[in-house]
Amino acid sequence: MTASAGDSAWPQPDWSSLEPGPEVVIDGVVDGDTVELVRGPDVRLVGTQAPKLPLGRAHVTEWPLAQDAKAYLQDLIAAGGRDAQLFFGGRRTDRHNRHLAHIRLADGTWLQGAMVLAGLARVYTFADNRSLIGNLLSRERLARDAGRGVWDHPYYAVRAARDHDALLALVNHFELVEGVVRSAAAHRERWYLNFGRTWREDFTITIDRAHDPVFESSGFSLAALEGHPVRVRGWVMEDGGPMIRVDHPEAIERLTAASTGR
Repeated sequence: MTASAGDSAWPQPDWSSLEPGPEVVIDGVVDGDTVELVRGPDVRLVGTQAPKLPLGRAHVTEWPLAQDAKAYLQDLIAAGGRDAQLFFGGRRTDRHNRHLAHIRLADGTWLQGAMVLAGLARVYTFADNRSLIGNLLSRERLARDAGRGVWDHPYYAVRAARDHDALLALVNHFELVEGVVRSAAAHRERWYLNFGRTWREDFTITIDRAHDPVFESSGFSLAALEGHPVRVRGWVMEDGGPMIRVDHPEAIERLTAASTGR
C-alpha cells in the first residue's frame, strides 16, 4: 500500500485548538505510530494506535499489518517532506519521554488523520489527550465501512458484547466492542454498564465515579445509555466476566440501532 492524496479531501483539524509545538525534522519511522526526530525525543502519534511491532520486546508478538502500517507512514513522510511541526492537545510526554503530539508535515498532511483514514491505525484515546478525537473517529468510521487496512483483517474485527466467552479469550487485548446496554447504574464508587442478564459473567463497562465531572462537563449521560447500542474501545480485562474500564467519554460511541446488530 502506498500513500495517496485521499486525506486532502477531508477538512483539516482545527490547529488553533492545539498548542503549537516546535518545528522538527523527522529522521525515521519506528512503527506505524512513532517517529524519530533528527534532534530530540521520539514522537508518539497521540490519538492513534497502529499495529504493534515487537521492537526487541520479547513479550510482544507482531500484530498483523504492522509492517504495512510502518511502510505507509514512511511513504506519507517521503511524499510530504521530513520537515514538520508538532501540536499538543493534552499531556505532552509519556513515561518513555516521547513527545505526545499531533504532527503536520510541510505539505499540510496530518499524519494521524492520514493513518486512520487508510485503516492502518485505530483511534486510541486517553483522558489526558482528547483533542481532535471527533475528527479521527469520523475518519476511522469511513475506513471501517470501506474495509480498509486493519478493518479487513479478523484480528481487528469489532467484537460483539454478547460473545462473552470470545471476549474472555481476548483479555489484555485492545478491542472495539459493540452491543446494547441492558442496564446502566451507579453503585457506590463505580458506574456499571451491563450488556447481559448475569453481570458477573457478561460483558460490562465500568467507570469510576471520580470521572463523573469529565462526563458531565461533556454533556455525556451514562444513565441515558441504558437500552441503547454503543461501541466501546479499550483493553479487555477479566472481573468475573469480560470488562473494559473507561475514564473519558470519547471511549464510548453511542450508535443508532441500524449501525449494529450486536
